[in-house]
Amino acid sequence: MTRRHCNVWAPLALGLLTLTSNTGARALAADDPGKPRTGKTLTGKDALGDWTTDAPGVRRKLTLEDLAAPYETKSVANPPRVVKRPQGAWPQAPEGFEVTEFATGLTEPRVIVRAPNGDLFLTESRANRVRVLRDADGDGKPEVNQVFVTGLRRPFGLAFYPPGPEPKYLYVGNTDSVVRFAYHNGDVQASGQAEPIVRDIPSGREQVGGGGHWTRDLEFSADGKTLFVSVGSRSNVSDDATEKRRADILAFDPDGKNERVFAWGIRNPVGLAKHPETGQLWTSVNERDLLGDHLVPDYITHVEEHGFYGWPWYYIGPNQDPRHQGKHTELKEKTIVPDVLVQSHSASLDLAFYDGGQFPREYRNDIFAAEHGSWNRARRTGYKVVRVPLKDGKATGEYEDFLVGFVTPEGNVWGRPVGVAVAKDGALLVTDDGSGTIWRVAYSGKKTAS
Repeated sequence: MTRRHCNVWAPLALGLLTLTSNTGARALAADDPGKPRTGKTLTGKDALGDWTTDAPGVRRKLTLEDLAAPYETKSVANPPRVVKRPQGAWPQAPEGFEVTEFATGLTEPRVIVRAPNGDLFLTESRANRVRVLRDADGDGKPEVNQVFVTGLRRPFGLAFYPPGPEPKYLYVGNTDSVVRFAYHNGDVQASGQAEPIVRDIPSGREQVGGGGHWTRDLEFSADGKTLFVSVGSRSNVSDDATEKRRADILAFDPDGKNERVFAWGIRNPVGLAKHPETGQLWTSVNERDLLGDHLVPDYITHVEEHGFYGWPWYYIGPNQDPRHQGKHTELKEKTIVPDVLVQSHSASLDLAFYDGGQFPREYRNDIFAAEHGSWNRARRTGYKVVRVPLKDGKATGEYEDFLVGFVTPEGNVWGRPVGVAVAKDGALLVTDDGSGTIWRVAYSGKKTAS
């Protein structure tokens, strides 16, 4: 089932109202966003906005010089009100793309990855299981849709090992461990028990919302010698003993031995992915909260081995968090500025490189990243999938709205993107744990009237 490219939930004229809670409104502030603008890249304050400024093709670029001052605006608790998808609402992609439902009725679909044979593996975190889907005839609907394994512990990340066309194992990132299952191409059900690889990943049982980040993504290095595991912080900005082995990307040998810290000071490196040609590791990060609407930007960046990214004492380079004034001055100039700054509180989750052949050539090896959506902001932002253009493997600093439309004109939320993957046929698949759906975005090249 497809929908025309005109955006049913495109930004509408909202007059002088803006959402401050699920139901309330206030007068529009002078710096609040107006209508979406496509064409040139928006910079500075023009690059800031909310769901009403989102539209396919809108480009933004935030820089170190654009950072707001701490507490420039009041911190606001404004969690999304998730509603059933309204009649006529549908995700909107750029001209020439068609959006369809690949699968629905899922339980908190999160990370989705493509197996070497083209099968798609999906974590349903709340249901503690992994599902496998297969679209062998390429009609955009899976003929196989079944549970591969259950009895997991809030699974998130998935990775096949060894890299290449003939994997022997499927690795699963539980919230407190890494396990693996014997796997051969075409398996649709686990043939044996889980084999523990890392038994004591710091737990994510704590409540999420400023702390207790529970997602554990997985990625292997291109040579298969290193397993990367993302571990988010327990807190928003604490530096006590409970943060040991957290807010970092851990590295292990494939058998779980030889633990080391690959990079640190990364508050919540939710998604991991490697560049399909260079093998360089990239991550998508949730930064800290409670400093105002426009601090601290989330980010997408390549990861430097032994690199320090600031948390909790600094952010986006040498900017000291006011809650840790005077601490660790020796780290100030060592804090790495990420490649792409994403509007604060967007909740950047999973990411994937486009390695398919269906989309236009300019998309090749670009990044697609899912923005789950804000809770610590007066007006909602995120709730979309963005494209990060790369040039010769390096980010330009820009990001572009690619899939939008998950927020109603009233500010309610019906969809929340989480995972992204490229299907065997080159279509982009997006998991949405708000509506329990996997969306399929395919390129047809056909332009439609709006």
